[in-house]
Amino acid sequence: MKKYQRQSLELLPLNLSPFCWASKSGNTEKVAKAIEKGVSKAGLNPVLKKVEEAGEEELYDYDLVCLGAPSYGWQAPKPVQEYVKAKMDLHRSRGEIKIGAPKVPGRNAVVFCTYSGPHTGINEAIPVGKYLGQFFEHIGFELVGEWYAVGEFHGSEELSTKGRLGDIRGRPNAQDLDKIEKDTLETIKSLQGGT
Repeated sequence: MKKYQRQSLELLPLNLSPFCWASKSGNTEKVAKAIEKGVSKAGLNPVLKKVEEAGEEELYDYDLVCLGAPSYGWQAPKPVQEYVKAKMDLHRSRGEIKIGAPKVPGRNAVVFCTYSGPHTGINEAIPVGKYLGQFFEHIGFELVGEWYAVGEFHGSEELSTKGRLGDIRGRPNAQDLDKIEKDTLETIKSLQGGT
């Protein structure tokens, strides 16, 4: 396996909101932009891309990669699944997926998922977070964050007000996004050896 030199901590947050309702509503994009703000506050220069724009990125070139998606029927959207499959195929062809999934030093990932959870709450989103996390663990990244953010179910007032989570209109709201921004900053400080 190629040796990857750790230079400065860089970040590639990928904003993955490929479904029409997700890109129209912007829930996942709001979270990605909150991550971007946290990264900027840490003094770093984030690169924010949609999954469709990120296929050529070499993930091992970054110390921290953030990958997010909305939960749609307990799954990541098809473009996200296609991205993960293509990356898994690439890493497998290069011999980088090994039994025991050994860690590649200095390579870290945060996964995030937006969800409305009208039927069973966060349980509708957990499979997406675990799926994204497994991708990174298989290629040797340390999973340093698995974040879930409630998002309004745009286009259905009933699903946004009468579901298991109650009234989620307007979410992710300023408080939700502030928490994501702070969690991002804390994660980066921790990776840089700060407290």
